[in-house]
Amino acid sequence: MTVTVALAGAGNRGQTYAAWIAAHPERARLVAVADPSPEARAKVAAQVEFDDWTGLLKERVADAVIVATQDGLHVEPAIALAEAGYALLLEKPLAPTEQECRRLVEAVAATGVLFGVCHVLRYTPYTNLVKQVVDGGTLGEIMSVEHLEPVGWWHHAHSYVRGPWRSERLASPMLLAKSCHDLDWLAYVTGREVERVSSFGSLGHFRPSQRPEGAADRCLDCAIEEGCPYSAPKLYLPVLRDEGFVWPVSVLADSPDGVMEALRTGPYGRCVYACDNDVVDHQVLAMELSGGATATFTMTAFTEQTHRQTRIFGTHGCLTGDGESVTIVDFRDGRTERRWAAVGGSSAADGHGGGDAGLMDAFVRALETGDPAPIRSGPFESLSSHLAVFAAERARHTGTVVTLPSERNRP
Repeated sequence: MTVTVALAGAGNRGQTYAAWIAAHPERARLVAVADPSPEARAKVAAQVEFDDWTGLLKERVADAVIVATQDGLHVEPAIALAEAGYALLLEKPLAPTEQECRRLVEAVAATGVLFGVCHVLRYTPYTNLVKQVVDGGTLGEIMSVEHLEPVGWWHHAHSYVRGPWRSERLASPMLLAKSCHDLDWLAYVTGREVERVSSFGSLGHFRPSQRPEGAADRCLDCAIEEGCPYSAPKLYLPVLRDEGFVWPVSVLADSPDGVMEALRTGPYGRCVYACDNDVVDHQVLAMELSGGATATFTMTAFTEQTHRQTRIFGTHGCLTGDGESVTIVDFRDGRTERRWAAVGGSSAADGHGGGDAGLMDAFVRALETGDPAPIRSGPFESLSSHLAVFAAERARHTGTVVTLPSERNRP
């Protein structure tokens, strides 16, 4: 059976999912695309094109729609397309606010359509390995967890200082835009939900007060650009030279002249100390999980761009994971064992360590069989982790410990 798919939103994430479909013609076929940009639509080469997602409502043209519009444009298309009978795969986050998330999940769940959310970290071979160890009982009862998201200095500058997710007003808080993946992942691998949370974080560095003396508003005009770790030419031009038009260069333009023009006049050529960004560049959460376990989570821009790193402490053993392998210490006999997962790179350019492909395989398998079981990130699981994010943001802004409602996993 070959399933048919339409795409609403043909930006970077939409193109990634379309590429998987193109590579698996025996299983799926992209039959329609909706996006206001003719250039974006051309990159995914669907049979039917619309300049707006509402074109998909004129008649049902596919079995499913992948909604990969910008964060603030998820709710209306998701609800309308589900009510039209389409199965849905929705890019994360669900929506920028708690009210919108609840409304979306409640409305889509009422239709009964197959519904998955793009929490791609649940689908990586590495995640499978960690969960196998945890569920296998080697660690005993989980007592505490440390989890780090090393965003990477250049990734943060690209996406969260110069890019579309730089502002809570334009997109959403950093914790939602980037790290809802992580709270979702922690819930998945431990089988525990966040019950209480406190949080601290701020925009500490990427602000006008940190601007070096002599810095210009744009990197191409800057006399001190060569010594700046956040230089746009140093970020994009070596990637263009060595790898071509891959992410993140592909976000700027699709020609060398276009890239240079983007650096001269577009948002990605701005000084990181002269942008309109307001999202945090470092944040810490302390959490109490169901069953009495505790967890900490750190998101920081000031790292190399690499895999998430995790330590899980149990009553019978502990696990240290680096995104590619896990090292397990068994307290009962003192032995140390290292196990490896077959993974790729850690970023969107590398398919999120196999998560992008794993997600698409699971969603298409669910469509093929009519069985939702392959989808690990359904609406209620995703809503629960999103609500933990909103609680953490309330805690950060108020300086309090926030308790989540016990029935938060239902709208």
